[in-house]
Amino acid sequence: MYIYKAGVVGGGTMGAGIAQVISYSGVPVVLKEVTPELADKAVKIARSIYQGRVDKGKMSPQELESKMALISAVTDYAEFQDADIVIEAVPERMELKKKVFAELDRHCQPSAILASNTSALSISALASATKRPGKVIGIHFFFPAHVMKLIEVIPGLLTAQETVDDATAFSESLRKLPVRVNECPGFLVNRLLMPYLNEAVICLQEGSAALSEIEQAMMALGWPMGPFTLVDALGLDVCAEAGKVLLEGYGARMQPARLWEELIAANRLGRKNGAGFFRYAQAADTKSAGAEDEALKKLIAQAQAAQPLQKGKFSPERLMYGMVNEAVLSLQENVSTAADIDLGVVAGLGYPLERGGILHYADSAGVDNILQGLEAFTREFGFRFHPAHRLRRMVAAGLTGVGSKRGFFDYA
Repeated sequence: MYIYKAGVVGGGTMGAGIAQVISYSGVPVVLKEVTPELADKAVKIARSIYQGRVDKGKMSPQELESKMALISAVTDYAEFQDADIVIEAVPERMELKKKVFAELDRHCQPSAILASNTSALSISALASATKRPGKVIGIHFFFPAHVMKLIEVIPGLLTAQETVDDATAFSESLRKLPVRVNECPGFLVNRLLMPYLNEAVICLQEGSAALSEIEQAMMALGWPMGPFTLVDALGLDVCAEAGKVLLEGYGARMQPARLWEELIAANRLGRKNGAGFFRYAQAADTKSAGAEDEALKKLIAQAQAAQPLQKGKFSPERLMYGMVNEAVLSLQENVSTAADIDLGVVAGLGYPLERGGILHYADSAGVDNILQGLEAFTREFGFRFHPAHRLRRMVAAGLTGVGSKRGFFDYA
């Protein structure tokens, strides 16, 4: 299926970014918002992305104008009637998204693909709001959409294979790296990321290490930024919503640390409002001096009082092994292939390409060592570290990674 015209519903930072990406590929795109003012703001966001390319000498002012001419902003659904694909990018509320899908189903041509940029909500549930569930799919861009290469392509229970193929081809036409993810709570990357981030918050709440120590230890392993810097960039409220979906889907092993709740209640939502785990000088969008301020220390104390956690020893492995375990669980549930899981971690989270991804990390560390570490963490910290049974099977079979020439990948 060739895409001659695309649509985007929702002109926030993500929606406007997606519209810019589509226009950059040469496809006309209609961007819908609820008011003319918000529609104009969305167009300005897209223009600012192009202006950044002009300022860096990567695009001429004339090219900017030709690309911007492909973006039209509207406040109703009339212009979607001849769109070949429409991507919904409204806030992460199921009822709101269902309402949008019902409207799109009424206004779009029968052959149009209806896609959602949701990071966690059920594609099957969204499809139930339409009369074309075979044409409904998840196309999850990562923030910021114009920079991040990864796209998760998520079919629902009734999505047709043709729709999956078309969504994958469309993603590739945008110069992105699509990975297929079978539907599950949190999909792939957020499912792997949240245990990693939550363990960092647990370590901070229980007092096993200082914020700066945790940040530096994870960056020493090759991560482009520390976990708290990443949370602040994503937004604590966004992370907390993803955490609720994971807790509902997977139970106790996804129980969030109380510190999330304390920071959100104090309106410390991250970089976007000037304070999260760090404080920010908003004009420069940089961390302020004295990052671990007194207010944060009080919030940590409040969280620990409300949810007493036994102080354990901090180690980077506490964060990494939880992510490995979730990756193995995803693999044994056929959520994605081993190669796509590692591509997701590299392209979606910025893990160093030369290190291969989280399952390559496990092979390098030794699957047997990962299993022993998870068992030790389970004894000390509880069920959230309970090892995936595939790890036991691999160790029993001698598939322990690089040292045995075969683990999650073949090293012969």
